[in-house]
Amino acid sequence: MDVAAAAALLRAGGLVAFPTETVYGLGAHALDERAVRRVFAVKGRPADNPLIVHVASLDEVGAVAASVPDGARRLAERYWPGPLTLVLAARPEVPAVTRGGRDSIAVRVPAHPLALDLLRAAAVPVAAPSANRSGRPSPTTAAHVRADLGDDVDAVLDGGPCEVGVESTVVDARGAVPVVLREGAVPADELGAVAGSAAQLGASPGTRHRHYAPRCRVVVASAGEGGQVSAALAGEGHRVALVSPGGAPDGVLHLAAVAEPADLARRLYALLRAAEDAAVDVVVVEAVPEEGVGRAVMDRLRRAADAGG
Repeated sequence: MDVAAAAALLRAGGLVAFPTETVYGLGAHALDERAVRRVFAVKGRPADNPLIVHVASLDEVGAVAASVPDGARRLAERYWPGPLTLVLAARPEVPAVTRGGRDSIAVRVPAHPLALDLLRAAAVPVAAPSANRSGRPSPTTAAHVRADLGDDVDAVLDGGPCEVGVESTVVDARGAVPVVLREGAVPADELGAVAGSAAQLGASPGTRHRHYAPRCRVVVASAGEGGQVSAALAGEGHRVALVSPGGAPDGVLHLAAVAEPADLARRLYALLRAAEDAAVDVVVVEAVPEEGVGRAVMDRLRRAADAGG
């Protein structure tokens, strides 16, 4: 399907999966309550978990946000298009289901050319959580979307693998002090200098729900200890896969040699899906330094491990 046809589908209330630089999104017309409710139904997403609305430019934020404070504007001018989501005061006409029942709205401008083409052609704000069943690893290819959602999505635009691979950083930018609600591709420690006030850490309403977990167990090993941890698990009779810069011990499937945080960010969700496709019981992933995007990677890994397989 081409962009024009996909845009028409969105305007008519259909669901279109499309690539962003972070992960693939499951898009619906953000002001069409019926379409947005279908997103929640298809994903199995908890109703109190608000959606991120995507627009084509900062000038279009006014379609869903009542105001853009000065600090928020500085962040948008610095990072948009890009993997930063701003939480702003919502316009009252935005359906409550899109807002998760809150008086705020999360909005961003994605940095993928196909996503921007779609948003410009649709000419409507598009609510788009990750295009997967809730709780699953996020999709970073069109094939992941089709594997999870099948015919429940009306169209899938294939833009190739996502460049960043982990979700956007979410910042509550309504006040004078930016509050980081979710670690993501933009490092939190960069934000304060741009916004004019040091960022604080908070918690997104979605963080209490299950996320990122494949159907196998995830174990996070300290750097350099993946081989030892995976060998011990294999010795207990488990089928084990390993993501580690080094090799794998006998009896352990070596999925990938990954050492750099940005590389693991790009490949993390695909590797978790590859582990379950290999029918292992456990996937062991070695930790990366918690610097830059490494903070987001380790956040996702810990939450996948806590969720169980």
